[in-house]
Amino acid sequence: MRRLGDLLPEAAAALGIEEELRLARAMSAWERIVAEHVPAAAGASQLIALRGDQLLVSAASTAIASELRLRGVVLLGALAAAPGGLRARELRAVVRQAGPGRRDGGPV
Repeated sequence: MRRLGDLLPEAAAALGIEEELRLARAMSAWERIVAEHVPAAAGASQLIALRGDQLLVSAASTAIASELRLRGVVLLGALAAAPGGLRARELRAVVRQAGPGRRDGGPV
């Protein structure tokens, strides 16, 4: 009997959504890694995309974005070591802008 997690890459390949699966796994790993390495940023940042060798993340405030940038090398190393090993050379943290009707700066 095979585990579901072992079947997902094959199913994603058959559907042509390997990159989406890779990004979804990286997003989940990002949350765990941030909670471990930068507890103050837990729940206040989100992995948005991987563009070339640059990891793009959003942060709820400039303080959180700065902390993520300062710990970028550690965070990128931990993400590369996580299952699925998403590798990037640079972490770019951007501050979320408050959308219409939003006061917390969170995504709309």
